Amino acid sequence: MKTEAFKTIRLALPIIIGELAQMALHIIDTAMVGSINYKQLAAVSLVFNAMNIPFVIGIGMTISVSQMVSMAHGQNDARQVSHYLYNGFCICALTALLISFTLFFGKDILFHLGQDPEVATLAVPFMQLMGISIIPMLLFMTLKQFTDGLEQTRTAMLFSLAAMPINIFINWLLIYGNWGFPRLELLGAAWGTLITRTVITLALGAVILTHHSYKKYIQLRKEEWYLRRSTIQELLHIGVPSSLQVGMEAGAFAVSGIIIGTIGAVAQASHQIALSCASATFMVSMGLAQAGSIRVSNAFGRSDWPLIATIGKSTLLTALAYGVCCALGFVLLKDHLPHFFNSNAEVVSLASMLLLFAAIFQISDATQAIGAGLLRGIKDVRTPTLLIAVAYWVVGIPMGYWFAFHGGMGASGMWLGFISGLTFASIFLIARFLRMSKRNAPVLVS
Repeated sequence: MKTEAFKTIRLALPIIIGELAQMALHIIDTAMVGSINYKQLAAVSLVFNAMNIPFVIGIGMTISVSQMVSMAHGQNDARQVSHYLYNGFCICALTALLISFTLFFGKDILFHLGQDPEVATLAVPFMQLMGISIIPMLLFMTLKQFTDGLEQTRTAMLFSLAAMPINIFINWLLIYGNWGFPRLELLGAAWGTLITRTVITLALGAVILTHHSYKKYIQLRKEEWYLRRSTIQELLHIGVPSSLQVGMEAGAFAVSGIIIGTIGAVAQASHQIALSCASATFMVSMGLAQAGSIRVSNAFGRSDWPLIATIGKSTLLTALAYGVCCALGFVLLKDHLPHFFNSNAEVVSLASMLLLFAAIFQISDATQAIGAGLLRGIKDVRTPTLLIAVAYWVVGIPMGYWFAFHGGMGASGMWLGFISGLTFASIFLIARFLRMSKRNAPVLVS
């Protein structure tokens, strides 16, 4: 079991680094725009919040590519790998266009969210360009899922890391107007993101088309690059529930933030600090979940159920150990971490308390992510989607609201609701995977 755990960790590390690099791009944009004035910083925040749910839904759709490619790779079926790449790319391209057009032409919604009119006015053109940049970003994620599905996770990681200096340089030129370029300020950041995402997508596409590692799949394009209804249905069977899963999670956290915001500015700021810390540590859990899912899917392609069970258990134990380490870290650093975000005494005090809840949250958050990923690996997605919906929207949000307002716990009550919901999801998702892996059946029906 230890050997399988190390294999999963090795596969996960490039994924984690790549995810952190993508997160860093948002931080870079925020920091560079924030140096101009707070109104433009607020506009960035408004657009990122407005785009978050449709964006993560799009990413959820790309997950189907890694799952199906990994399964075909486990069967040593190069034709199916090539076929899934083409069909998955077409589906994700259409999804990217739909999301992009929705954001581009739905820009006026920013004026109906109760925001500062000046901030909303600044945000509109920024959102339009960021909406267009969704297209290359989701295409990049699709190609990344293809290489990840082949367990070549370093490829996309290198391009994700390369995106950071490219983005910083273009931002430096266009935000501040250096080297004779126009000073575009907020729009400069949007152009920087669009150009960077386009460059790394084209570069990754060129590598896939020309590198010998992918040659055998690309050579089959004349025979396998065509749309087939049954293939599209297979990809949507994974992609749609995966999109719903990540969308419901993003939506739940967005709603909880709005609810906490009604308590007051101090509660909202404290919540944001604790959530930022939890989001950073969750990137590792997501990387482990994706790596475990890819490895399980590969074994599922060979119907190797003993290996599926071993990979699953070892990944769950790794996630549990990681969650415990993060929990201890939050407990030990609860009085120090808030100072990196804010110096207000009330905010720091409340954030320190919320980090204690975030510490408990780490364990259930890590294990539920792994449980959902492992189930995706064996193509079991419908029931897990229902379980996640219940965890967030029937258990988590209602209980959090009750604890916050009727239990007199305030922001801490919402975090107790998070813990309740995620614990529910963790227990039932893990139990379902363990039960299904014991069946040793060649076909599973959700």
